[in-house]
Formats: sequence, C-alpha cells, structure tokens
Amino acid sequence: MFNKLDGVEERFQELETLLSDPEIIKNQESYRKYSKEHFDLSKIVAAYREFKRTQEDLQDSEDLLKDPDPEIKEMAREEIHALNDRRKQLEHELTILLLPKDPNDEKNILLEIRAGTGGDEAGLFAADLFRMYSAYAEKMGWNVEIMSQNITGVGGFKEIIALIAGKDVYSRLKYESGVHRVQRVPVTESQGRIHTSAITVAILPEAEEVDIQIDPNEIKVDVYRASGPGGQSVNTTDSAVRITHIPTGLVVTCQDEKSQHKNKAKALKVLRARLLDKMQQEQDAKISETRKTQVGTGDRSERIRTYNFPQGRITDHRIGLTLYKLESILQGDLTELFDSLITHYQAESIRDK
Repeated sequence: MFNKLDGVEERFQELETLLSDPEIIKNQESYRKYSKEHFDLSKIVAAYREFKRTQEDLQDSEDLLKDPDPEIKEMAREEIHALNDRRKQLEHELTILLLPKDPNDEKNILLEIRAGTGGDEAGLFAADLFRMYSAYAEKMGWNVEIMSQNITGVGGFKEIIALIAGKDVYSRLKYESGVHRVQRVPVTESQGRIHTSAITVAILPEAEEVDIQIDPNEIKVDVYRASGPGGQSVNTTDSAVRITHIPTGLVVTCQDEKSQHKNKAKALKVLRARLLDKMQQEQDAKISETRKTQVGTGDRSERIRTYNFPQGRITDHRIGLTLYKLESILQGDLTELFDSLITHYQAESIRDK
C-alpha cells in the first residue's frame, strides 16, 4: 500500500508543477483535466502526509522512553497510546481512499419508485418514500425534478420517476435499490389490522448522451392525449409521449409537461438511464455471478428494508441494522442509515481485495 501511496504523492507533486505552467494554464482543456486529477488525489495525499507526520511523532515519543526522568517517560507513554490510535485510524482511511472508485459516484440519479403488493396502501407508501428522499435531498442541497408520475385516486403513486441532481448523489443513494416493505394499519382499515405492503425503488445513474447514444431508427415514438387519475383527459392536445426502444423492448412514457417536445426530452433521459443500467447489470453479471453486494448492481428483487410503524422501527436486512427513529427517518433524517451502509460495503470491498 505504501509504495502505491508514494506514487500517488509523486504524481500529486507533478500535477502541482503542471498547474503552474503558463502553457497548461492557456490550454483550458488540459488545465481542467489536471485540476480534476489534482483535486481527486488531494484527499489521499493530505491523509498520507498526516500519516507520515504521525509516524515521525511516534518515533520521537518512543525515543523519550529512554529518558531517565519518570515524568517524561509517563508523558511519552500517553503520547504513544494516542499516536498509535491515530495511526491506525489514518491507515484505515487510506485503505478506503485507495479502493477503486465507482465511476458513477459523482453522477446525478433517476429515482424510480413503484407500488408493489398492497394496492392503495402501497401507493401511499410510495408517496411517503418519495417525500422522504425529497426531504433528504433538500438537506443535502440537491435539486429534485419530477420526470414522470402516475397518481392513484387516494393521493399515492403507482409510479414516480424523479431526477435528483447535486454533488455525489449516486454515491449516497446507490444502496437504496430493492424492495422496501411497510407494516402499518392503513387509513382505510376500520378493524385496526396491520397490513404489509411493498414497493420497489430503483436508483439509476443519469446517462449523458456521451454515455448512451440512442439511434433514432431504433425507437418508436407515439403521442397521445395525457390523462389523469380515473382516465379523465387533462390536456386538449396530444402532448403525452411514449417511446419504445425496439432492440430491448424498454418502454418509457411521459405526460407531465404540456409540451410534447419537453415530454419527449424527459422520456429520452429516462430511457438513456435505463439502457445504461441494463448495460451495467449485464456487465456485472459477466464479471461475477456470485457477487456479494448485489445492491451495487441495483438488484431490485431483494427485500432490503422494513418500515414497522407500530414499533416505530426501521430495519435494514442487508446489514442487520435496526433504528427506532422511524418518524425522523421518514422526514429525511437518513444520514446515520446511509453512513452505516457505506461503511459496511467499504469493509466488504476491503475484505474482498
């Protein structure tokens, strides 16, 4: 590991020299490329330099153990204890920083939530989870834009798709893909019985046109009149758009905008993300059929979490974490949950190296 860190520090110093070169500064494309690489390495280099300083301080403190003064020896022992703890912590941080980066971590995402078993109650829970993610996005300073929604008659969602844009969105939300189960007494239940419903969540990294190019000859575009709950017409023009990707059979519809052009643009954005997701899942399956962290591939057949309202608890089944703070989590207080998931899968990656 330390040979690799020496190489990283050497490259970091090279980049500092390059970024002060007038010729590089004049070439904006090169300057941006080197600036990004410099920024990406800066956290590793800062931690490594602190690690080396800690090692030096530790050596100095160990030398003080030879001092005849008992007070100085005692002070040195305390220092050694604290410095050893810090060294171990920095070594762990450096191990994580050197893990291969997920190329999608910095991307925006498309959040797709679909009601599963449970009828109207599943639709209401889908709306609860959309509000939960939206509240978390607001706390993080991210932007949420609804791309498509299919509203139920009681105020829930059969399906909702939203673009969440901001810093490191995918890296924080990528472990949310899967089946989310809710246990509660529905508002429509007169006998007070607890029902179990389920919804599926999919987190798809946003695909730019450079990531996925769609051949116009491989799509079929249908336009029709948008409709609301119950089938009533909500527009007087054929503004809704349905795009079918002929090679894969993927179908995307969008009717939220009054403009056919805007609906088509949104539908293409969703289609690109789904095609990228499909391509990545196929690649992951080829790389390893027995991959442990299926959440990393967006497996949406696995039950990942249960929200139990009578007990006010939430349980993430993948990591065995139970938190008795359901209300605050539904209001977007997701930091503890997400940090636990990220730490768990980082530890898995280190163990599998």
